[in-house]
Amino acid sequence: MRLNYNFVKSYFNTIKKIGVTFVGLFILSACSTNKETIALQNTIKVEPTDSKEQIIEKAAHVVPTENQLEALKNEFIAFIHFGPNTFTRMEWGNGMEDPSIFELETLDTDQWCKSLKSAGITMVILTVKHHDGFVLWQSRYTNQGVMSSPFKDGKGDILQELTDSLKKYNLKLGIYLSPADLFQIESENGLYGNGSEITERTIPTTVEGRPFSNKKTFKFKVDDYNEYFLNQLFELLTEYGEVHEVWFDGANPKQKGNQKYNYLAWRELIRTLAPKAVIFGKEDIRWCGNESGKTRVSEWNIIPFQKDPMQLNSFSDITNSDIGSREKLYDAKYLHYQATEINTSIREGWFYRDETYQKVRSADDVFDIYERSVGGNSIFLLNIPPNRKGKFSPEDVKVLEEVGKRIKETYKANLFENADGPKNLLDEDYNSVYDLNKSNEIIITTKQPITINRLVLQEAIATHSERIEKHAVDAWINNQWTQISEATNIGYKRILRFPKTTSSKFRVRILETRSTPALVSISAHYYKTQPPQLSISRTFDGILEIQPKKQDFGWKPHGIDVAKNLNTNFEIRYTTDGTAPTKNSLEFREDVVINSGEIKAVAIDNNQVGSVASKVFGILKKNIKIIDVSSSEEKQQAIMATDENAKTFWQSKPTGSKHFISFDLGTEVALKGFSYTPQTSNSEGMIESGTIKISANGKTWKTLENFNFGNLINNPTTREYYFKSPITTQYIKLETRSIAANKKTAAIAEIDFIKE
Repeated sequence: MRLNYNFVKSYFNTIKKIGVTFVGLFILSACSTNKETIALQNTIKVEPTDSKEQIIEKAAHVVPTENQLEALKNEFIAFIHFGPNTFTRMEWGNGMEDPSIFELETLDTDQWCKSLKSAGITMVILTVKHHDGFVLWQSRYTNQGVMSSPFKDGKGDILQELTDSLKKYNLKLGIYLSPADLFQIESENGLYGNGSEITERTIPTTVEGRPFSNKKTFKFKVDDYNEYFLNQLFELLTEYGEVHEVWFDGANPKQKGNQKYNYLAWRELIRTLAPKAVIFGKEDIRWCGNESGKTRVSEWNIIPFQKDPMQLNSFSDITNSDIGSREKLYDAKYLHYQATEINTSIREGWFYRDETYQKVRSADDVFDIYERSVGGNSIFLLNIPPNRKGKFSPEDVKVLEEVGKRIKETYKANLFENADGPKNLLDEDYNSVYDLNKSNEIIITTKQPITINRLVLQEAIATHSERIEKHAVDAWINNQWTQISEATNIGYKRILRFPKTTSSKFRVRILETRSTPALVSISAHYYKTQPPQLSISRTFDGILEIQPKKQDFGWKPHGIDVAKNLNTNFEIRYTTDGTAPTKNSLEFREDVVINSGEIKAVAIDNNQVGSVASKVFGILKKNIKIIDVSSSEEKQQAIMATDENAKTFWQSKPTGSKHFISFDLGTEVALKGFSYTPQTSNSEGMIESGTIKISANGKTWKTLENFNFGNLINNPTTREYYFKSPITTQYIKLETRSIAANKKTAAIAEIDFIKE
């Protein structure tokens, strides 16, 4: 059976012309359970009388809107966090920053776009206003922004310069406008939560001397802050070209006056002024549930809702590991298509801090997330924060270029080209559909044996929804079928990863479905394996351990632990002075003792050098003794904070008061900082801020300085803090000031004291 996407597109265009919200494409399909017909729709209501079979059949008819489908086709997109935090080195500002701290002297948005294009990125989302309320464009409605900064004597416009560069490099534009606004909360005459009356307002509000070219106006019943927010949206959506995504963060660092957001008004304005835009955090696109790049084994975009999503003013975060399986759908009152974005940062933190201590993800890491997210029915949103010179840092650019190179080398060539099999799947025409209504398997034969380790499958989600629940791939080896991969759903795209396999005949088996499935594409590829990424650790006695790093993100649909199946014919070279290792550096051998310092290591295979792994070690843990502790849970004693094992941890009792732990380092040591590793078995006890104290005798203490670690719950990684000046001490104490999410206990998986 062959269906044409142009037919689908014509329906979307008709719907847009008549100004009606998309409710369904009236392509009728026989219902297997009750012989009725179900229209393909973006949202389908579940009736109380529906059986489980009828609910699943309805789910098999939920499809993306045209904008959602285009968003999925974007695949790999970029975040750019830039603003006052870039200069204060904070993750979240307080809203009271003087605009003069935005000391930007140079800006190179062409360099941003060139680097992003090299990675294969298709769209850029700029944080035009983060939670601090500082705006990166010349807004009519506030002076808290670039107009009051030294940048170009207050005449600069970051968004305009980026927009100009996007056009040069043929990239799409997205905007991040934070609903939270600390400047409007903290200012004496701030609009956020000011108790203003809800009245009819005209958007945009007229500002003398600055008329809009776009003469469209809206009438909304809103309060002062929603009027302010709508005015900002109007500027952004009418004066900077076509916008393809509007990104709403759900974070609220502080609230005031029971302020409510009128999202339904925001949506009406967006749908009118940016008809091609998807809205993140609302009915179009949802958050994946973490900020570390983790992906679900099965990422269904057909989601159960208890209320009609088209009538909701707010949307909850969805963080569970299973959100769209059959069992989850049975209790739904509405079934809705809501695509997911996997968002994470190339650096530790969303904003740029420094070149020395802020670690950068390796190309191995980014490429792995790319394959798991884009190849897991999701969109990959990678943040790259510009530095204080207005450019991407060289290390970030190098990673982007390497990832782009790997994507091109792996996926540009389709090794099934000229193969024998269903033409609708092999013709690279994404408007044609192969309906599997007669067989649950597809056989593809090549002229000569090919070697592959990647297979890409795509369902016809616009015309047949997401229907495949389980599938497997076999290769004809030694005159019999041998299974080489198995996974669950497919959706927009599934990338199967497996050990390299050589054959001239392959078979795809559809094992479980919700209804008659259809595919639009199958392609085969080969990824040239890189030398492994390394993991560096140390025993309690200081013995150095370097080995292939296990995958942190856990998506192994083929049941293979990547670290256990790497080529073992590689050598490891390392340095102890902070320099990048080369082929001539020390070769790793067992029984090397590391007292402290930074270790960098690489794997080398056939003269190919892998990515650099690094680890900063504090003083030897066996020399550290616990002097005192505020309290400890029975199974999480204080000694576990210094046992060189991040899987164990100290946890205080939930007293609700300040928690502390103090250490005797064994002798006086010159220190330049410390690192804190939170426990990750749950979200309890993550130390968000605290105080470091030192002592001459271990009894009387004086405050050294305070520290802050932001966003630990969503990104629970090791954090380093460096003192303003080096200190020399034998006794040191960590005292908590605040715990993430207002929890009542404190926890430390590992603490390391870094020598000067």
